[in-house]
Amino acid sequence: MTPEELDIEFKDAVNRVNDHTEPFPADFLLRLYAYFKKATDNYDRPSSRKPIINAFKANALFQVKDISKDEAKQEYINLVTKYFLYRR
Repeated sequence: MTPEELDIEFKDAVNRVNDHTEPFPADFLLRLYAYFKKATDNYDRPSSRKPIINAFKANALFQVKDISKDEAKQEYINLVTKYFLYRR
């Protein structure tokens, strides 16, 4: 897959998540959060009003610290694809 194709698929997966109206499982959201932050080079600190949520987000980010931006995009795409494939 070319970098351009990866970017298109990543944006499509992000849009699919954003357009979804039902709640996602918390563990799924944390993985999406971490891969999205890594894929977009967004290294802002978690900003929830609840410290426990910030701790979970920080842990999720720590778990993806050793993967590349492109790997994060691919993992995000894989998560979204599997979620929508198996939720039917």
